[in-house]
Amino acid sequence: MAIDKELLAILACPKCKGDIALNEKGDGLVCRACKLMYPIKDDIPVMLIDEAIKLS
Repeated sequence: MAIDKELLAILACPKCKGDIALNEKGDGLVCRACKLMYPIKDDIPVMLIDEAIKLS
């Protein structure tokens, strides 16, 4: 199951409060400003800064 478009529209990066977007694989939400990916586990986005994966 994919992330609901309405939910995606209201979600923001918890660190910078900027926009996030679904990554290509559909398994995470990416903040380009912070270069972080918030994983999606069991169809639920984990929006915790400590759980975010740093992107290069």
